[in-house]
Amino acid sequence: MDIVLELFDTFLFDRLYATALPASVAGCGGQQSGHATSTFSSMRELPTPIPSSTQLWKLEPSEYAFMSSWPRDNIWRQTLSLYLVTWLFGLVVYFICASLSYIFIFDHATFTHPKYLKNQVRLEIKQASVSLPIMAIFTVPFFVGEVRGYAKLYDAPADAPFWVYNVLQFPLFICFTDFFIYWIHRGLHHPRLYKTLHKPHHKWIIPTPYASHAFHPLDGFAQSVPYHLFPFIFPLNKVAYVILFAFINIWTVFIHDGEYVANSSIINGAACHTMHHLYFNYNYGQFTTLWDRFGGSYRQPNEELFRRDSKMSKQEWERQCKEMETVQKEVEGEDDRNYGDEARRLQKKLT
Repeated sequence: MDIVLELFDTFLFDRLYATALPASVAGCGGQQSGHATSTFSSMRELPTPIPSSTQLWKLEPSEYAFMSSWPRDNIWRQTLSLYLVTWLFGLVVYFICASLSYIFIFDHATFTHPKYLKNQVRLEIKQASVSLPIMAIFTVPFFVGEVRGYAKLYDAPADAPFWVYNVLQFPLFICFTDFFIYWIHRGLHHPRLYKTLHKPHHKWIIPTPYASHAFHPLDGFAQSVPYHLFPFIFPLNKVAYVILFAFINIWTVFIHDGEYVANSSIINGAACHTMHHLYFNYNYGQFTTLWDRFGGSYRQPNEELFRRDSKMSKQEWERQCKEMETVQKEVEGEDDRNYGDEARRLQKKLT
């Protein structure tokens, strides 16, 4: 995260902090040396160079980097900056990824599914927008720990424990996080936790890409903990860290987009995750089906989902609804969702 923070400091935060929290004249006089690097502290008697966040580039600081009473390495500034990045930049990434999927991938015929909620997209966006700033509060301590050097992040490939580790870190990250997210997710389905913490995400029986981040904030944070713990336990390249961060956001949208590309017995793709939203107690995994198979919670997606003519057929939807309603009553009791007109018409037909 120090790479991301340095970018934001250079192009945005230096000027904001210099304006909001200017250094005293005595504190900053004569310090704007021509020998400054991108991470000099602004409040020392002489500029003390701090290594750049990466060897890939060197960002020259503007004059604003030396004009705030909160220098870049001030822990309160780092905490506030990382909170804003986690919240606002996270919201931007969410909207970009979900909107691209919604426009170019998501099948809008899904709007007529009987279990599609009234004003669902608006409700999903509202839930995500409310949750993300709260989730950021719990996430920031991990990022501050990374920026201040407590994690095992490394910069150059030569700094890896051994060269092949630069490749192995990717599957290791997937395996580690997939294992722990499976058990955290399954735990959130315990009756004592489900209705309070996890039901807000299961409000979406037929999710759209905007449901990807529409969690209760503690639910979303709990399932993200393995991602944040990984670089404190295992070495992780800084660039790989950024790549994996982007991948996680894209993957989270991908498994909610309703486009069932991969009929795989190994990959826990959108079809598997649709089974989870429809029938609640199956397919808790994030990336693979391994731990669902081990834990007896794997459910193979229906073959009908991989053929558009049957995937969108009334017959398939009615079959889904009948089974879903049976499971839903066992898990939740009375259904308090507000479905659209199509759902009401089908309900009358079934009764």
